[in-house]
Amino acid sequence: MTTPSSTGPDDSFDPAASLERLALRTADAVRQLGRGGAVVAVSGGVDSGVVAGICVRALGANRVMCLRLPERDAASESSDIGLELANSLGAPTVEEPITDALEALGCYRRRDEAIRRVFPDYEASWRHKLVRSRPTGGVIVFSLVVERPDGTEERRRMPPDAYRELLAASNMKQRTRKLLEYTWADRLSYAVAGTPNLLEYDQGFFVKGGDGLADVKPIAGLYKGQVYALARELGLPESVATRYPTTDTFSLPQTQEEFFFGHPYDQMDLLMWGHDEGVAPGELAAKVRLEADQVEAAYREIERKRVATEYLHAPAVLVDPTD
Repeated sequence: MTTPSSTGPDDSFDPAASLERLALRTADAVRQLGRGGAVVAVSGGVDSGVVAGICVRALGANRVMCLRLPERDAASESSDIGLELANSLGAPTVEEPITDALEALGCYRRRDEAIRRVFPDYEASWRHKLVRSRPTGGVIVFSLVVERPDGTEERRRMPPDAYRELLAASNMKQRTRKLLEYTWADRLSYAVAGTPNLLEYDQGFFVKGGDGLADVKPIAGLYKGQVYALARELGLPESVATRYPTTDTFSLPQTQEEFFFGHPYDQMDLLMWGHDEGVAPGELAAKVRLEADQVEAAYREIERKRVATEYLHAPAVLVDPTD
């Protein structure tokens, strides 16, 4: 382990300079792609809000299409916040609900079948979510939580096959949204701007062919705290700039840490920074509000996820490539 030159990822971060640099590079990327603007799927979250703001700075408000793509299980406020964001940026916006498409594709039917393998009495009207085990640096175990009609919640561990079945059905949501993003991009001759931040991009918190697919990814090099700083620099609406990260995938409220990361974003920023800077677990522990063994476990999980999600980053393999 080494001694870092700073005490955290945000020490030398300059939001104004970063925004200017990202806008210039985004404009250059879109120009090199031969596109005339950008399509951004705005979920009401800070990541998509900042990407939309960067694109407006880079290309002009009239060349950024903010798509709102709600569905049955997503928080009802997401599309409304996306509309508020687009209006604040002066960018055009369109709402394209995807519930009917998902119904036709069998998304909800497949989801319910997977849930009934764990809760045989499950009804489609029950709210639900998927949660992970606490971070140990080892194998992650997933459990299903359902809310019964009387308001009580019950949690049961998911066997691997039921987990994969549920995840495959849920991933249809991100892939359907991406289909519409590229439909609008083709119609307008625009590029699709992706919204993953550094934590999501590095750790593989995205769906291949879904929210992981884009022509340009403006914030894939930014820690989550830096994204919030850019939201303030851009003057985004408070509903966007202060919104806590959620998955917006399952019908029960769900944070990103209980589904994927295991720690809140502010801790994850420091844990990834500490890991990559070679900070000893004991040295980082107090700063990240964890015990040294918990930091060590988080370091191991960061490494394991990088290996496990290499497939998500991999391009198609050309079995017999030509020169």
